[in-house]
Amino acid sequence: MHTIIVVPGPGMAPCEKLRLAPGESLRFGRAVSAATPHLLTIAHEGVSRTAGEVTATGTYWSLSNFSRTATYAVDNPEGAGEHIKVAPGRLGAPVPFEFSRVVLPAGSELLSFDVWAPRHDYVDPADVPSRPEPAGYDGDGGDSTALAFPLDRTKRYFQVLSALCEPRLRGTPHAPLPTVEQVVERLRPQWPTANRAAVQWNIDYLAVKLRLKPGPDSCEPGPRLNGKKEAIVSLALRFDLVREDDLAALTAPAIDAIR
Repeated sequence: MHTIIVVPGPGMAPCEKLRLAPGESLRFGRAVSAATPHLLTIAHEGVSRTAGEVTATGTYWSLSNFSRTATYAVDNPEGAGEHIKVAPGRLGAPVPFEFSRVVLPAGSELLSFDVWAPRHDYVDPADVPSRPEPAGYDGDGGDSTALAFPLDRTKRYFQVLSALCEPRLRGTPHAPLPTVEQVVERLRPQWPTANRAAVQWNIDYLAVKLRLKPGPDSCEPGPRLNGKKEAIVSLALRFDLVREDDLAALTAPAIDAIR
C-alpha cells in the first residue's frame, strides 16, 4: 500500500500522480538519471540536475536537498503559514504534514509540487498502558490532566479569537491581522452591542488566559506585551487552538455576553 502520493506541478514529467510505498524514493531535478526507478523531471534551468529526493515511510515522508546553494521550503497549505525549511545538503528531513507543497527557488521563479501523506496514525486511548495504581486505590479513573490552554468555544472571547485568526486560516498565512474596529464589524451580526472597548477587553482577557500576561491574582505585573494581537494569534495557530472548522463560531451566538 502506498503511503505518499506526489502530485507534479505544471510542466513536470510525468504529469500524473506518483505513488510511493514505504521505503521507496522519488528523485527530482532537471536531468535526473534515467536509471532511477522513480523520478520527477523539472525542466527548468534554475533547478539542479539532481535537485533532491522524496522518501516514503510508514506514517510520514522525508525530503533530501541535494542542492549546494538553494534552501527548499515545505509549506502546509492547511496550516496558516506553517512550514519547514530544508537547507542545502540536508538529507532525510522528516515532514509531518498530511498535505505539503515543496517549493523550489528557480531563478526568478518559485516552482512547486505537492505531496500527500494520507496515512496518519493516531493513538487509540485503549492501547495506552495505564500506570500501576497505588495501594489502596479504588477509583475507576484518577486525576485528570490539566489542559494547557483551556478555551470554551461557546464564550465571547473565543469569537474574538476566531475573528483575529480568520484571515490566516482562510489561506493567507501572512495576512495583516484585523484591527479592533474590523473585529467589531465582523462580530456585530451575532453581537449587536459589540464595540471597541468590549473587543479590546476580550483581547486583554485572551492574553491572560493564554498565559502571555500574568493573571489578576499575580503580584507581578509582567513585561509589557508589544504586539499583543500578533502574539495571541501566533500562539493560537501554532498549537491549533483555533482551526478552520472553528470559524463557525463567528456565526453562532455566544453564551456569555461579555466573555
